[in-house]
Amino acid sequence: MKIDIGSFGINIEVSGNPEGPLVMMAHSLGCSLRMWDPQMALLEPDFHVVRLDMRGHGLSDAPEGPYTLDELADDVIAVMDKQGIKQAHWVGLSIGGMFGQSLLLRYPERFLLAVLCDTMSALPQGAMDVWRQRIAKVESDGLGSIKQATLARWFTADFLATGNPAIDAVGAQIDQATDVGYLACSRAITGLNFIDLLSGINTRTLLIVGAEDMATPVSASEAMHERLPNSELVILENASHISNVEQTDAFNAALGPFLRETAGLN
Repeated sequence: MKIDIGSFGINIEVSGNPEGPLVMMAHSLGCSLRMWDPQMALLEPDFHVVRLDMRGHGLSDAPEGPYTLDELADDVIAVMDKQGIKQAHWVGLSIGGMFGQSLLLRYPERFLLAVLCDTMSALPQGAMDVWRQRIAKVESDGLGSIKQATLARWFTADFLATGNPAIDAVGAQIDQATDVGYLACSRAITGLNFIDLLSGINTRTLLIVGAEDMATPVSASEAMHERLPNSELVILENASHISNVEQTDAFNAALGPFLRETAGLN
């Protein structure tokens, strides 16, 4: 269902146990809330799950950019306020983990724990040029022009070779994203710089990263782990950027116990 948060609408899907602890989930750039489908069998029996389509993605509206990571975080707070959600657990992957850091820094009272997956807190040297080239390509030729290169970056070669249907499912999410939303969110990522603020986040945090993630490498999660005072780090073997899809069992084996323990369900 679409939630009107002012000048545009954010699509959400609510599922699971309405009496359970509330988990909010945000996807990667170019994906949609469907990215989290592999986690639903794990979460829905015990948790009240709210998944969001980021603006410009999935079924959400695509207001003109530019966007900032703080604005994407404020979209979440607006949805929470509209839905009467006072507190939640946060799970975000890639850009969902980036604006998740904005949430933890600016609204710490609203989040009981955080799971930040395949993400980073600052752009590495040389990354700005990569993002400028990618933005220019989408501006000139559309998002579809980088779809195959994106999938090659998001999954390991071995996984792609299997022809797993989950690959096409993620590709369909890329097809659904708008050029406007992708470009504006890409520009938001170029402003990423939370690294020196992480020591101020006291929320219990789990970091999950694929060992072969080229987009947000293990070193980025290790740098976050060093600075986050109440964090744990799990590295998933044989996984790249969309690790929750590529290594669903291993991802769920890290996510489930962390959420259950912190929510007092163990």
